Amino acid sequence: MSGVAIITGAGSGIGRSVAHSLAARDYRLVLAGRRRQALDETAGFLQGVETLTIPTDVTDVASVDALLEATIARFARVDLLFNNAGVGAPAAPPDQIDPDQWRHVIDVNLTGAFLCTRAAFRVMKEQSPQGGRIINNGSVSAHSPRPGSAAYTASKHAITGLTKATSLDGRCFNIACGQIDIGNAATDMADRMSRGVEQADGSIRTEPVTDVAHIGEGVAYMASLPLDANVQFMTLMATTMPYIGRG
Repeated sequence: MSGVAIITGAGSGIGRSVAHSLAARDYRLVLAGRRRQALDETAGFLQGVETLTIPTDVTDVASVDALLEATIARFARVDLLFNNAGVGAPAAPPDQIDPDQWRHVIDVNLTGAFLCTRAAFRVMKEQSPQGGRIINNGSVSAHSPRPGSAAYTASKHAITGLTKATSLDGRCFNIACGQIDIGNAATDMADRMSRGVEQADGSIRTEPVTDVAHIGEGVAYMASLPLDANVQFMTLMATTMPYIGRG
């Protein structure tokens, strides 16, 4: 057995792909997300794998604590947390972003990752053998924004800070923390790339995407390392997406 992994946002897209890749490496999986049906669908694809599906609101402290409590009750430990749950927002300049929409993006993408990290860190610190790994889903937007993406970009820049702080604070407890920055994985969230998205010069262009299965394999590689080694940051993207040179 490779261990016990919690995946947030496990009902579709990147979360589902990561579940497949970790299942192939004999992880026992805790699938967390908003929709029970979607989580059960992910579990149904993982034949012969021990799974636990827990509907979870990552923005709610009690819901996140219940997720960890259920995990411990079933599996007695947590070896890996993949902070994947996230949302986007319609492209708009700062003066046209609704403050409620800003709060929603920050609540899910940043506060949600923090609350899950907080709960998992506590468990990893106290369990025996001590330690574990936390992998945060960042974005290439953590380094270079798209036009009209203030809320999403700010949340992903903040994820980088959370990753660094968790990596530092986890050292003395054998807790490793890294981040995968993804560009244009072929998911529902990136479907608009095939219809055309605004570029820094104001033009609208379609962008290439890469198979989401590669993202699952990237996270699985990060998770495969012993705790005395860590991929601090990985960028995995469609080779020809307009990221290098953006702007």
